[in-house]
This record gives sequence, C-alpha cells and structure tokens, in this order.
Amino acid sequence: MAAPISSARTMETTSSPVVSYRATMSLLASLFFTWGFITVINNTLLPHLRSVFDLNYTQTTLIESVWFIAYFVASIPSARLIERIGYKKSMVVGLGIMAAGSLMMIPAARLPSYPVTLFALFVIACGIALLQVAANPYVAVVGSPQTASSRLNLVQAFNSLGTTFAPLFGGYLILGRSNSGTLEAGHVLTQAERLADAQAVQLPYLIVAAVLVVLAVVIARFPLPEMKSSGTSRVSKEQRTQHSLWRHRNLVFGIPAIFIYLIAEIGVANLFINFVSQPEIGNVNHETASHYLFVLWGGMMVGRFIGSALMRTVSAERVLAGASIGAAIVMLVATFTTGHVAMWALISVGLFHSVMFPTIFTLGIKGLGPLTEEGAGLLIMAIAGGALVVVQGWLADIYGLQMSFLLTALCEMYVLFYAMWGSKATNAFPDEQASPN
Repeated sequence: MAAPISSARTMETTSSPVVSYRATMSLLASLFFTWGFITVINNTLLPHLRSVFDLNYTQTTLIESVWFIAYFVASIPSARLIERIGYKKSMVVGLGIMAAGSLMMIPAARLPSYPVTLFALFVIACGIALLQVAANPYVAVVGSPQTASSRLNLVQAFNSLGTTFAPLFGGYLILGRSNSGTLEAGHVLTQAERLADAQAVQLPYLIVAAVLVVLAVVIARFPLPEMKSSGTSRVSKEQRTQHSLWRHRNLVFGIPAIFIYLIAEIGVANLFINFVSQPEIGNVNHETASHYLFVLWGGMMVGRFIGSALMRTVSAERVLAGASIGAAIVMLVATFTTGHVAMWALISVGLFHSVMFPTIFTLGIKGLGPLTEEGAGLLIMAIAGGALVVVQGWLADIYGLQMSFLLTALCEMYVLFYAMWGSKATNAFPDEQASPN
C-alpha cells in the first residue's frame, strides 16, 4: 500500500502549487460526495429488495456484507493499480467500474435475480474501494500532521453531504415508485407486485451510471497535477525493514476500531427504515421512513463540520471519547424505549458517529513515519468490518430488530476504549511524536 501515499506527498505540475492543491482537494471532495451518495442508496434499496425477494433480516444484511467484502478484496489490487497507472487514471477506472456495476442492476431487476443483484453491488463497491484507497490517506498526509484529523473530517463532510441527499433520491425513485415503499408495513406483496417493484431500480441506477460516466470524462480531461514519488521513497523503504508496524499501539488497536465502528454505522443505516416503520416505533411506510434517514445522514454531515472546527482547539482523542459515550447512550435509549423517543434516539446517533471514521483513521497512522503507507492500507482494508452487519441481521431474526441494536452499543464501547487508551502512540517517529494532535 506504499505507493499511493508516498506519491501524494509530492505534486509536480507546471501550474501554481496553490491552484494545484485547491483543484486537487476540490476533485477529492467531489469523489467523497459521489461514493457517499451511492453507498447510502443501499439504505433505501435494502428494504425494497427485502420485499421483492421476500428476505429475512439475515439475507437482507448479507447484501451489505457483500458490499463491504469488496473493500477487503479490492484494497491491495487498488493500491497496486494506483502505483502502476497513477492517481488520475485510477480515478477514471474506479468511476468506470462503478458505472458498469450500476448498469448491471438493470438486468438484475429485469430477471429479477438476487445473486445478480449481489454481484452488481459487489462491482460497484470495488470501484468505490479504488477511490477510497487513494483519497483517505492522501487527505491525511497532504497537510500538517497537527490538523490531519480536522482536515479529514472536513473532507468527509462532503461525503456526508452525499449520504444526506441519497435517501431522498432513493426514497422518491425506488420506494416512492414501488408497492413495497408506499403500502402500509406488514402488507404481503403478490408475485405480480414483486415483479413490478423489481423494475423500480432500473431508472435510478441508469441515472447513477450516466452521472458516473460524465464525472469520469470530466476527470480524464481535467488538468489534475501529476503525483510522483518524492526522493524520500527510497529512504522509507530502507527504514521499513528496520521497524515493525505492530510496535505502534495506535495502529494495532486502530485497525479493529475501524472494523468495529463500521459494524455500528452500517447496522444502524441499513436497518433504520425497517426499525422506524415498525408500528411501535414510527408507524410509517418505508417511503416516509426514508425521509427520517435523510435527517440521520444530515446529522452526520453537520457533526463532521462541527468536529473539524472543534479539533482545532480540542484533542482528537477527547472529541472521539465524547462521541462514543453519546452514541452508546442514544443506542441504549433506542433499544429499550418505544415510539418517537426510540426513533429520534436512533436518528441522533448520526451526529455522534460523524467524527469516528476520520478521527480513528488519523489517530491510527499518527507517528508511523515511513510505515504510514502500510498502516493506512491496513486501516482501509478494515472498512470490510461493515460486512459483519450480517451478524446484526442474524440477531434481529432471533431476538428482534430492536434488541439487535445492543450490538451497536457494544461497538461504541470499543471506540471509547480506543479513544482513551488504544490511540496513544507508542514508538512514534520523532517528527510525529512531538506533534500535538
């Protein structure tokens, strides 16, 4: 995973360095927005597919598990591709892969086929993984180490902007145009209604594919600065042979922190619509529930802007600890209460989850020096933790949907442990060791 981050440290271009930096960050912000938008369409897609294919919660969450398995499968090949063809071409390839997967959703809907749907979503996720491997570590190291957490939270806010609008898009074009989305909860669809509902995903994914192709063309023609390895790459390789990643506590505990946090975030998002639509909670149909999902992701966006500003004066560890405590409390409220109290408790967890991924990531690579590349690669691979959302689906089938959120509360406790102890850097390299967070 070394090449992408090493390459990010030196930008060689004929244009002004300031202009090149701003143009690059603007491009990255658009990519963060795009993959956030497409990822969260799944939150409206899953309850739709659950009705179309008559799935239980385990089978429904398996769809999202396949999505996140793609991160594990595609991370290392993505890094090698970036090393071989560079950032710009890799971005174009990643968008092309996502567009191809989106187009596969059309025959999946026409058949309709659960396995083909899984494969199409896997392909889309592989394209997103390629973009993720490049963008997250690049933003973390492109500026001062002191403001890495603040900077990544700021750019991740644009990701949340995409996740905020996606439920409205999916709610209108998928749930709003299907029987499963507009009929009352508990209605059993006939075979004819299922076949009709399956067709509802064709238009939205055709639109998504068209937008991705346009964005790929724009990037291909955009004068993006060339990213070339700096002269320190050779030194870094020599130093890597003398040091071990596993001597850095913040990374060792940071990898499971990312993994476990993703279980919490994805579990909440994917089961949200089913949770809110229950008679004892919100008593609304799926389309209406998707509007509340908009609020959850909106809170995540607002939280990242707040977190970015807050971390300029408060340590990232303290902000992360406070967020994990708040998240655990609202998850317990959502689990053991009913009605709008439980519903709004679950909605509010987005505000607390907002800072977790970017903050854990930057704390995880803090002080790694020449080992930053490998460490960042492992943290990106840990996004595959989202695949274990199927465990929550299994718990929901056995113990009930509401009680399954106790798993989320336990995940928040590990994040708290990481913030208070696991994130403390050990064997940090001198240039990083002296840098305040």
